[in-house]
Amino acid sequence: MAVIWMAWIAVSVARADGKNLIVLVADGAGVTHTTIARWVSPSGALPVDSMKVSLVRTYGAESLVTDSAPAATAFATGHKTSDKFIGVLPGPVTLPGVPAVPTERQQKPVATVLEGAKLTGKATGLVATSEVQHATPAAYSAHWPDRNDENEIAEQQVYQDIDVVFGGGKKYLLPVSQGGARTDGEDLLRVLRDRGYTLVETREQMRQTQAAKVWGLFAAEAMERDLDRAVFAPDEPSLAEMTAKAIEILSRHPSGFFLFVEGSQVDWASHGNDPVGVVSELLAFHQAVGVALDFARSRDDTAVLVFSDHGNGGMSLGNMNTDGTYSRMPYEALVYPIRKAGLTAEGIARKIGDNRTESHIREILQRYWGIEDVSAEELARIQNYQGRHLSNAVAPILSVRANIGWTTHGHTGEDVILYTYGLEMPGGTVDNTEIAHACARWMGFRLDDVDARLFRPAEEVAAQLGGHVSIDRTDPANPVLVIGGRKDGAVRFPFSKDLMIMEGKVFRLMAPTVYAPHTGKVYVTLEKEN
Repeated sequence: MAVIWMAWIAVSVARADGKNLIVLVADGAGVTHTTIARWVSPSGALPVDSMKVSLVRTYGAESLVTDSAPAATAFATGHKTSDKFIGVLPGPVTLPGVPAVPTERQQKPVATVLEGAKLTGKATGLVATSEVQHATPAAYSAHWPDRNDENEIAEQQVYQDIDVVFGGGKKYLLPVSQGGARTDGEDLLRVLRDRGYTLVETREQMRQTQAAKVWGLFAAEAMERDLDRAVFAPDEPSLAEMTAKAIEILSRHPSGFFLFVEGSQVDWASHGNDPVGVVSELLAFHQAVGVALDFARSRDDTAVLVFSDHGNGGMSLGNMNTDGTYSRMPYEALVYPIRKAGLTAEGIARKIGDNRTESHIREILQRYWGIEDVSAEELARIQNYQGRHLSNAVAPILSVRANIGWTTHGHTGEDVILYTYGLEMPGGTVDNTEIAHACARWMGFRLDDVDARLFRPAEEVAAQLGGHVSIDRTDPANPVLVIGGRKDGAVRFPFSKDLMIMEGKVFRLMAPTVYAPHTGKVYVTLEKEN
């Protein structure tokens, strides 16, 4: 491990050609998360340690503390937005310094760097350990004012024609009748097959495929956490393995590629105040960063960006127990309790299950965390816990022993670190929106130009085509924009699909048609796929 990581220690340099761009996000990882992970790592180092750094401000359009959806929208599109919004302009703006949006433009879809890369002829990819419909990957690949509407997000993603997608969330591509979650009756796996994609569901299938267009859906919902995978889902690939395979496939494209990779569950472990989950997920994430940097350093045309969307949990190295002893805190006090853990707090909770007997709890904690001195108070907290996540009662047992503190189970609003290789950023502190514009500049386009081509008001397109706008809601679950009154017949644009039906022919477009529920407006493109 140490020998491999030494190869990552080099100075970031400017590149001559913006052919490839890899963006990696550790969701919910604050500076302390990274500091603790570095101490626990076998080498005492992380691949980002050699990269150039800037600070990033993370606030949204209406709060100093951001949700993942507006945060990801900012660095995917260059626009601040409202809570739970993905890939669309905000509603009412309440924070100073954020431009207000006229009512008629609220919830308007705005172009992402992934869509810009695709429009300029590059291959594109998404990798996540959550459902691929989750907020951060969704903000690169969909446009909707509700991050929790995974069915809508899944449909837009399928019709984005992304070359490689790896993660969880299979159930959002299947109708209820086939055991999925979709209520519109659509089988999006069939759509993918019809469009020439290879579908894989295991690490081995992913490893063996040589296809140029691949969706890997390795779980019905989220994938397992890295430390728990061997016990609960041994056939799932790691984040580093998915990243390596995505790069292998995308790098065959002659015009280059854009790849987004998320270590999704650092955030979830932070919500649960679980230090084992945080550290193991972050170390797994940094293995993926190492894969990306190894690829970039083997050539002169690839940039890598690594950052977090926001902090979470108020994690601290040192807690109330160390008030009078922090200056004598030994290395072992932090590192050893975490290193010897065999499961995350979530994994421990699953092993405990409904068996809340003292003997069973003690046996599980001793086997997987090496803890033999569980107190009566700690046992009672687990035995009497009535909440949804038993892991919330388990996690403090390890936090106390590792001298780790927490202030909240929610997000926090501090600045985060942006690490760069190959792509120069301004020094000092930057806004999260600037990340999107820097990515666009590297790949040779302006987001405003992409937006003007991909998301035009339907009335403007109707005027160009010589017709008028209506919406066909004959099938309420699958509405269609209709531009009628034309001498050559109506033109139809199904919502959330990249399809245009005109004069009896079906054309593939460069972006899905997007509906804005707040204003009732529809946004379309006439840009056809090559």
